[in-house]
Amino acid sequence: MSAASSDPSGMATAADGKELKQERAVRTRETILHAAAQLFADKGYPSVTILDVAQLAGMTKGAVYFHYANKEALALAVTSEFYRRLPAIAESVEELGLSPIASVAELLMRTALALRDNTMMQAGARLQIESALIGIDLPVPFQDYTGLVRTWLERAVALGELQHSTPPHALARVIVSAFFGTQHISWVLHDRQDIAERVLEVAETVLPSCHDALRTCPSVQGCRKT
Repeated sequence: MSAASSDPSGMATAADGKELKQERAVRTRETILHAAAQLFADKGYPSVTILDVAQLAGMTKGAVYFHYANKEALALAVTSEFYRRLPAIAESVEELGLSPIASVAELLMRTALALRDNTMMQAGARLQIESALIGIDLPVPFQDYTGLVRTWLERAVALGELQHSTPPHALARVIVSAFFGTQHISWVLHDRQDIAERVLEVAETVLPSCHDALRTCPSVQGCRKT
């Protein structure tokens, strides 16, 4: 019988116990991370304390400190999760097999909806704005996102789908700047409740040739129906 199996009395072996302990640790870290994200999104980095996080997570300060050394580490973890989720959104768009221009529009719309509906995304966006107040280096913002938009725009030019006086690298920067500026304005004025409509305006204004492509975007059509 292997060391990982149960003994004759039915009690879990040391290996089983270690695995359960690791699973509990992962769940605890996730609970802490989501509590921190909720607080960062609602109150902003300067106003959040480790005690706040502990109370919302339903645990002691010591438990929080066991998993995260300080508030800066929590901010880094939340922001890193934010930037992990952006490529996941992009992958979900790639799987649709849309045209390059439609892919750009769908990426913007799916990101907008995530910012509207997901606390972790809201926290990451706010922490990036407040990065000067955080005593730790956060992930470099927006570069990969801009690079992906540029790649799709270059494909659109190659396919004859996009005819624009601005070259793809510059147009990608403009689109991403307009998008994240729009989400910030929507957040400040309307708690992001109108972000989808505002982002659609950005797509239609910055990419005037995208109207036909927009008809193939699921998220865009869902926005128009609502």
